[in-house]
Amino acid sequence: MAGSRKTEMTDRDVLIIGGGPSGVAAGLELRRQGVTRVTLLDREPTLGGATRHCLHSPFGMREFGRVYIGAAYGRRLDREAAAAGLDVRTGHSVVSLGEEGVVTVTSARGVETLSARRVLVTTGAREMPRAARLLPGDRPVGILTTGALQAFVAFHGLMPFRRPLIVGSELVTQSAVLTCLTHGARPVAVVEAGPQALVRAPLGLFPGLMGIPFWRNTHITDIRGGSRVEAVTLLRDGQPVTVACDGVLLTGSFTPESALLLPTAQGVDPGTGGPAVDQSGRGRNPLYFAAGNVLRAVETGGWAFREGRAVGAALAADLRAGDPVAGPVIPVTHDDPVKLVMPSLLRRDSGMAAFRDFQVRFRHPASGVLSLEVDGREVWRRSGHWMPERRVLIPIPGVALMAERVHVRFR
Repeated sequence: MAGSRKTEMTDRDVLIIGGGPSGVAAGLELRRQGVTRVTLLDREPTLGGATRHCLHSPFGMREFGRVYIGAAYGRRLDREAAAAGLDVRTGHSVVSLGEEGVVTVTSARGVETLSARRVLVTTGAREMPRAARLLPGDRPVGILTTGALQAFVAFHGLMPFRRPLIVGSELVTQSAVLTCLTHGARPVAVVEAGPQALVRAPLGLFPGLMGIPFWRNTHITDIRGGSRVEAVTLLRDGQPVTVACDGVLLTGSFTPESALLLPTAQGVDPGTGGPAVDQSGRGRNPLYFAAGNVLRAVETGGWAFREGRAVGAALAADLRAGDPVAGPVIPVTHDDPVKLVMPSLLRRDSGMAAFRDFQVRFRHPASGVLSLEVDGREVWRRSGHWMPERRVLIPIPGVALMAERVHVRFR
């Protein structure tokens, strides 16, 4: 009966929360490694995560040896999960995480409590909406993110505007431009607050090649409209400019979907915005692991798949070892303007490693020397010009696992 609460006590080995590329990949790897009792939960009606409404390619080249558009890639993930014998439960939303591997779930069946020996969180990431970006102005219809736009187009066949202003210059921005152009909308401009595109060259040239102005050093100062967006006032190179448009499309500025972890004892890492994990993908609570874009926003679907597979292998090894690793953690600290380091913890006896490198991101463009120090001794360094939202990899040395202090320094 809807609204009822029941407890399903089983001898489940792993409970995976999230059915995107990383969650499915982890489940496939766990099954391949002989872990049979794996349940995968997803709140949507089908698997695939955000890829389900991506109307572009390429997806699947490295994991499946062929190129898919996003929707077809999501269907492939669905088929792979079924073929592997995963216990897939779609339409299930997790509402709380318990400290002992017990989670509370809602679905059409009502409210349930599920338990497992280990829990893997793979809830992905999302783009920042208007409220989180603190954009000023009226509150008309027509302000949405790329994910919302692509869902409108893919699931409902609707294009919510014809002349939007696009905000951002990440990889997803190029997808937003393409979605507009292929579905009857022509953006009036693409604007970026920074001095250059965040996406790597030559992709930053795409809007201009399509005849769409790309304005850097540009900020929104006002949004005007009654029933829907009518115009946007911009500060472009210090000068006010008003642009007529019928929508504002917010792209990028991803943040991990980590709300489930906020009320738990392990919480959220202030740098990554996701759960703090060690080199195996294990959180502060040794029963919980995490993989994919919930760890740090944001990587491609292929990267998330490979990461899920690696954490799945580490999790399988952990189950074979018996009791979970509960030893002390070594925090990995960093200097500004480094935005995040992932993994942000190390454990001396964590078992199989899922991450061979620290993943580093910068807050803003910076030139200088990036280095890794272990107990005050420099073990790696590189000079360069570092751009925000670009992945930098620093190998995790064996000596770091025996250290007292590990620090990413910037000079």
